[in-house]
Amino acid sequence: MAEDEKDISLRPKSLDEFLGQKAMKENLSVFIKAAKERNESLDHLFLTGPPGLGKTTLAQVVARELGVDFKVTSAPALDKPKDLAGILMTVTEKAVFFIDEIHRLKPAIEEMLYTAMEDYELDWIIGQGPGARTIRIPIQSFTLVGATTKAGNVASPLISRFGITCRFGFYDVSDMEAIVRRSSGILKTGIDDDAAALLAASARGTPRVVNRLLRRMRDFAQVGLGKVPDAAGGERRSPGGGRITRAVVEEGLKRLEIDGLGLEKYDREILGVIIERYNGGPVGAETLAISVGETTDTLEDYYEPYLIQAGLLQRTPRGRMVTDLAYRHLGLEKARNSGEAFLF
Repeated sequence: MAEDEKDISLRPKSLDEFLGQKAMKENLSVFIKAAKERNESLDHLFLTGPPGLGKTTLAQVVARELGVDFKVTSAPALDKPKDLAGILMTVTEKAVFFIDEIHRLKPAIEEMLYTAMEDYELDWIIGQGPGARTIRIPIQSFTLVGATTKAGNVASPLISRFGITCRFGFYDVSDMEAIVRRSSGILKTGIDDDAAALLAASARGTPRVVNRLLRRMRDFAQVGLGKVPDAAGGERRSPGGGRITRAVVEEGLKRLEIDGLGLEKYDREILGVIIERYNGGPVGAETLAISVGETTDTLEDYYEPYLIQAGLLQRTPRGRMVTDLAYRHLGLEKARNSGEAFLF
């Protein structure tokens, strides 16, 4: 089975199965129930937050809860207005239409969405030059669900047309533990309570990450890890067999170079570069991205949100700066009278 198929199998199918984000779920449950009682399409829904927190999954859950069709695309796939028109003219009544990375919509397509969202009609130009005219084509009522990791890059006129906004935050450890137990049950893999707790604490508060790590721990538990610590402080050979114990998780995380805060090798490299090359900052995002060999978008969307949430990194008007906690976590001493890095 491919990794994508495994991901789908772990996705919750209902709001009750969707763990975490409690306040957001409670509000959505009310809005969905009210829309069904009125026999109307749900108001348009805007989802924002870091990657891996469940935006796509929630859109699918909303469609199931409403009992309607679900259509999905991403903004980069919509190249011309006719691409959007082709989809909207085929949506069924009250269907959920999900657009991922909605901040990347082209202006012409975005403008077509305005009329579609408000009036359930499409503006279409017939002819060219002085003889051109605009006609309006009616379409079925639908719910647009737009998802983005960069809410600030979405045009204000588009955001204003969404009636419901849901902001995803990183999950707390208790919710992450519940996700680990649910996923391990689906994968038919036994896991000890202390192993689940350690795995949950090492997954960046992100369900996608914890499910990926759980599958890797299942692999390690199945085939054995060689030497692992025992209760007496010595070592013993991991027997394999499939059950995930704390010893398996500890050794597995070590092999994957993930530490107790859930930082991967690349996270520590980012912090290390700021400390060693730029005296702890400030340093501009573009300069930092070049220094670590990554794109600015990936740095800002994937790595920085958790480093900031964990209190290891700060964004300031002058650039990125590491905190005292980052020095302590990396086992480094803050240099005395260190100067500020130049911004390039």
